[in-house]
Amino acid sequence: MIIRDVFSSGLRLLTESMPDVRSASLGVWLARGSRHEDQSHEGIAHLTEHMLFKGTARRSAQDIAQEVDSIGGQLDAFTAKEYGSYYIKVLDEHLPRAVDLLADLVLCPEFRPDDLEKEKRVVLEEIKMVEDIPDDLVHEVFTATFWPEHPLGRSILGSPDSVTGISQEALRSFFTRTYVSSNFVITAAGHLDHARLRDLIEEAFDPVKIDPDSLDLQPPLPAPRLVVKDRELEQSHLCLGTCGYPQDHEDRYATYVLNTVLGGSMSSRLFQNVREKRGLAYAVSSGLMSYRDAGVLTVYAGCDPAAVSRVIDLIVSELRTLRRDSVPDSELQRAKDHLKGNLVLGLESTTSRMSQLARAELCFGRQIDLSEHLAAIDGVGADDVQRVAADLFSNGSLGVTVLGPASDGSVSESQLSL
Repeated sequence: MIIRDVFSSGLRLLTESMPDVRSASLGVWLARGSRHEDQSHEGIAHLTEHMLFKGTARRSAQDIAQEVDSIGGQLDAFTAKEYGSYYIKVLDEHLPRAVDLLADLVLCPEFRPDDLEKEKRVVLEEIKMVEDIPDDLVHEVFTATFWPEHPLGRSILGSPDSVTGISQEALRSFFTRTYVSSNFVITAAGHLDHARLRDLIEEAFDPVKIDPDSLDLQPPLPAPRLVVKDRELEQSHLCLGTCGYPQDHEDRYATYVLNTVLGGSMSSRLFQNVREKRGLAYAVSSGLMSYRDAGVLTVYAGCDPAAVSRVIDLIVSELRTLRRDSVPDSELQRAKDHLKGNLVLGLESTTSRMSQLARAELCFGRQIDLSEHLAAIDGVGADDVQRVAADLFSNGSLGVTVLGPASDGSVSESQLSL
């Protein structure tokens, strides 16, 4: 059973009891991410996440680590483009300590100057790490060129120059206006009692700032184009993409099915036709990224530099086929069964249930029952998939980024015609 409470401060709490387990997962979710940064402070949301683990007035960084280890807990955090999360999984008996620890982290960071300088260096190493992982980097470059001059197109990590330039004052200012009650959603799932947890949250989060921040967000304008970046690599890595739908779009389930048919599983068309039948790539897949007011569908492949042009032709051919021809019933059913299986299996842990509560609240403002998800997937017809394919895959909609050894002009804009 899911229970939702809203405190007088605007803080939201959602819980789901799972009486047959002995663990509980608790998350403090922030309805702000890298999209909400000033351009002059790119990477500040992610750097703030790092700094919250460096210590509070009550706990040093070492104290935090030792306390988590002493209760056998698993503590982690991440920053995304539209939200962030700090979460912990513990035995049910340690849930009060988990509440106290997370509240201390997100409400009372010290932001010591020496810690800030050290953590900047850590983030700079993280940026270098992405530069050394071409399958990650090609997506970063694609997004930056597809949505130029927009926060959704920028890296969550920021750039070396922007991170280096973030001052203690800027960090405190970002924290003060962002980590406020109206931006917090607290979710928990596992062996817990809602009323007891509500009392713990009410006490621990009493110091939370209430003043809401205000934002004027504009959707990105896509600028699809061909970008080839020469890199000394053994493989070429390519990312091809087109606009998708926002996260609450009425055709989102049809898009999930379309993506699964295209490249979202081992039986997908791209995996079978590019890897299994022709052996042109080890990794080939498609994926979806959806935000409040925008989305993108991408295809990734890593292949021999000499095969880039052929792989692009095969990908575009599959897009044309999805526009032109109805998906056979057996293939459609297989894609829907794959989606439903992944959805159900993904909800078998307390952490995944806790995350699902938060994402539904942040994205839709309501909880969506599993049966509603399953019914929506079952309701997708072949005509829906073809209609969505015709909408998304149109002439001028495709952008491509190729990262790897120089291709000698073997890739051209004409190959992207649909």
